Amino acid sequence: MSWIHRSRRVRLGTVAIAATICLFNVSPADAATPAEEARLLLEQSGITGGFVVHLGCGNGEATVALRANDRLQVQGLSSDAAQVAEARERLTEQGSYGPVAVDTFDGQTLPYIDNLVNLVVVDGESVARDELLRVLTPNGVAMIRDGDQWSKLTKPWPEEIDDWTHYLYDSKGNAVAHDQRAGPPRHLQWLGSPRWSRHHDRMASMSALVSAQGRIFYIMDEGSRVSIQLPPRWTLLARDAFNGTILWRQPIPEWQNHLWPLKSGPTQLARRLVAVDDRVFVTLGFHAPVTMIDAGTGETRRVFEATAGTEELLVNNGLLLAQVNRGAMETDDYAPALNVGDQGRVAREYAWNQKPREIMAIDIETGETLWSRETTMAPLTMTLDEQRAYFHDGQKVVCLDRKTGDQLWTSEPAARRQTITMNFGPKLVVYKSVVLFAGGDRTMKAFDSATGKHLWTAPHAQSGYQSPEDLLVANGLV
Repeated sequence: MSWIHRSRRVRLGTVAIAATICLFNVSPADAATPAEEARLLLEQSGITGGFVVHLGCGNGEATVALRANDRLQVQGLSSDAAQVAEARERLTEQGSYGPVAVDTFDGQTLPYIDNLVNLVVVDGESVARDELLRVLTPNGVAMIRDGDQWSKLTKPWPEEIDDWTHYLYDSKGNAVAHDQRAGPPRHLQWLGSPRWSRHHDRMASMSALVSAQGRIFYIMDEGSRVSIQLPPRWTLLARDAFNGTILWRQPIPEWQNHLWPLKSGPTQLARRLVAVDDRVFVTLGFHAPVTMIDAGTGETRRVFEATAGTEELLVNNGLLLAQVNRGAMETDDYAPALNVGDQGRVAREYAWNQKPREIMAIDIETGETLWSRETTMAPLTMTLDEQRAYFHDGQKVVCLDRKTGDQLWTSEPAARRQTITMNFGPKLVVYKSVVLFAGGDRTMKAFDSATGKHLWTAPHAQSGYQSPEDLLVANGLV
C-alpha cells in the first residue's frame, strides 16, 4: 500500500478550508471481498464510530460491510432508483435494514445538513469537493475511489470550536467557553431519544453532560417513562456531537435514589464526569472509584481504586484531583416519604455534614497517587489550575501546591451560607491570577491566587431558584 500526501486549500461558502489529501492504493489481494475492503477503508480513515455515507451504494453489499461495529450508522446513496431498490431488498433479506439504509439522491447535492457526516465513501458516484466538505464534520473524512487508488480528504477542526470538559467548563470553575461558533440556535442538528425525562417532580433524569473532541458524554436515567415508580436504569452514554450517533454506553448499577424530589440536587452529581481529549473520567456508581474510559470505544483504560467514594473530580494537564468521602454520604439513607412534595423535608433533613474529606492527586498516566490530605471541603468549591489547587474549607479559601499538596496559603474568613443544602453550593472560580468566591451571603470576594491577599469585596445577588451560586467571568468582567 503506497501513500502520497498533499495539502489543498478549498473554499466552502466564504470560508477557506485547508483540507489534507492522502492517496493510497488498494490491490485486489488487499481487498478480496467487500468486507475486507470496508475494513481497510475504515482503518485508513481513522473513523471508529459515527455516521457513514456510501456514495454509489450499488447492490448494497459494500454498504452493509461498512457497518463494522455497533458504533457506526451507515446510509448508502445512489442516483439510480433501480440500484436502491435492489440494495433495499438485500438489506431486508439480511436483516440489516435500520442501522444500514439506502436512498436516492439527485447526483449533485448530498441530502444532509452541514457538519453531519463522519465518513463519506465515494465509490461509483461523485459530487463536488466543496459539497463533501460541507456535510463532513470537523475531522471528518472522505475516502474517494479512482480506479484501484483511493484518496483521503480530511476536513480540519476549526479553532473556533471549543470543548466543555467539566461541569463548569474546565477545572478552574469559570463556566464561560471560548467557542466562537456557538450562539442562538437556528435549527436542529439532530434529535436523539428519549424525548422526555422521567418525571417533573422528581430528580432530573440527566445528572451530568460534558464534551470533548466532537463527542458528548452524559449520565442519564433510561428507566421506563411509563411510571417514575419503576426502577431506574442509570447509564453513561457517548454520542457523536455532530450527528447524535450512540458510540457506546456503560451501565451505572448504583446512583442517587431517582425519587429524590424536584430541584433538590444533589448538586455534586454533575461533578462526577469529566472528558479530556480521548479520555473520560467518571464514577460508575454512587460510591465507586474513578474509572478512566477510552472516549471512542468505551473500553476501560484504568480504574483508580484508591478513589472509591469520590464525590467530585477534576482533570488538568495529566493530573486527576478527587474529593473522596471515606465515610457515609449525606443522602445514603434517603427514601421518599411522600408521593410528591418532598422538597421541604429534604431541605430540613439533608445538608452538607461538614465532615472531613480526602483530597487526592493522581497521575493519570501511571495511576500513582502523588499526594493526599484530609481536610474539610465545602461542596462545589474544589478547583485546579496549572500551579495550584483551591477549595473552601467552610470558613476560608485554602490553596495547595498541585505537585506536593503542601498548603501555600489560606485566605481571611470568607463567609458562606450557614446550611448548605443538597440543591445549593458555593462557587469558587480561578480566573488568571484571581480567585473569586461567592458563598451565598450576598457578597463575593476576590483573592490573589499566588498569595491569598484579599483584593476586594462586592455585592453578589442571589442566584437562581433552588440552585448553586452563579459566578461568571467574561473578558475580565464578573
